[in-house]
Amino acid sequence: MAEGACDVWFYHLERTGLDQALPELLEKTLQRGWKALVRSAEPGRIEHLDGWLWSYRDDSFLPHAAAGEPDAARQPVLLSTGFDNPNRAEALFLLDGAEPGELSDFARCLVLFDGADEGQLAAARALWSRLKGQGLPVAYWKQQARGWEKQA
Repeated sequence: MAEGACDVWFYHLERTGLDQALPELLEKTLQRGWKALVRSAEPGRIEHLDGWLWSYRDDSFLPHAAAGEPDAARQPVLLSTGFDNPNRAEALFLLDGAEPGELSDFARCLVLFDGADEGQLAAARALWSRLKGQGLPVAYWKQQARGWEKQA
């Protein structure tokens, strides 16, 4: 394993959907002082999240922009379908089976997948095997009643 390699954490969603889990994980990322890049394979997901992250909670919002918007590179959270990292994010969030691409620019990659969706489950398992085979440090987090619990 290379020193300083990107940690890849797999998040198995079972108790809540992506709309509930993603903002919580993004908040933790920003509290760390990191920027985030959220990559989806589905442009419709980016459009949905662009509105959702402004209103997911009555008392808060997550500052963000979609790639291609003015000043997108300055945003703490950037939503994209592309493989570039214009906001120089330390954390990469992968949704909807999005490919990781080159991970050397990131400190952490978080793969979120729906445990009830057999396609997403199979894709996450294949990605786990591929990245572990490349020598990247991987971890598996499962949603429990008390929050996230590291399983592997």
